[in-house]
Amino acid sequence: MRDNPIDQTDADLAGGLNAAPRLRQALDNDEFALYAQAVLALKGDERYPMAEILVRLREEEKAMLPPGEFLPVFEHYRMMPELDRWVVRQAIRHLAKGAKPRRLTINISSQTIEDAKFPQFFATEAKAAPGSLLFEIAEADLLNRPEPVARFVAAINAAGGGVIIDGFGRKSVSFTPLKTLRPAFVKIDGSITRKLISSEVARTKLGAVQRVAAAVGFAIIAECVEEPEVIERLRALGVGYAQGFGIHKPEAVEKLAL
Repeated sequence: MRDNPIDQTDADLAGGLNAAPRLRQALDNDEFALYAQAVLALKGDERYPMAEILVRLREEEKAMLPPGEFLPVFEHYRMMPELDRWVVRQAIRHLAKGAKPRRLTINISSQTIEDAKFPQFFATEAKAAPGSLLFEIAEADLLNRPEPVARFVAAINAAGGGVIIDGFGRKSVSFTPLKTLRPAFVKIDGSITRKLISSEVARTKLGAVQRVAAAVGFAIIAECVEEPEVIERLRALGVGYAQGFGIHKPEAVEKLAL
């Protein structure tokens, strides 16, 4: 869930969805569904230690609507914190059933990062096992909203949760925020991962992140992994985790059998 504010008419938003009232109804009636994509551990005994949560909207005529069709409406009406809260509650309920993997990651919106009440909501909802949830913060938010991000990370860490920086290296490889925030994980953007085999520049970028990771203490997840040879190259380079369609295609969270 990424926050890209837009200025469109209701008719243009989300392919004709009836804007705010429709989404309010969907939230009240639990009409969203959680999907998940597993993260592969490239070393160690636990093959799939975590999975990223994705959201779909149930529609009778269109089946499951992808986020690109409804998230712009939430963003437009400043309703992303409400959706993010819904996702957190559902993820906690899923974990409470003893489901595996035991850790889930949730993309957090820019609006929620700036919501001062969200960390306390998280602390209350996840008090039994806060470490089972990690929040993914987009690199764009890391660069464009440094102060709100710093406050959010500090509050989530204080509540026992964890933070992942998502899409790192997409725009700028600046390590200062990583050294300051000390996230649990950093996801390397697919623009680097996809070129690992063919590009020395990509390998150099990855190597630089690995050196910072070793000094600061975060783990690396390579995103958008689609080819077996990329998995093997990542393993040979000492990267700890990988995610992508070449590893696991998203499926309904209740159907995960990892």
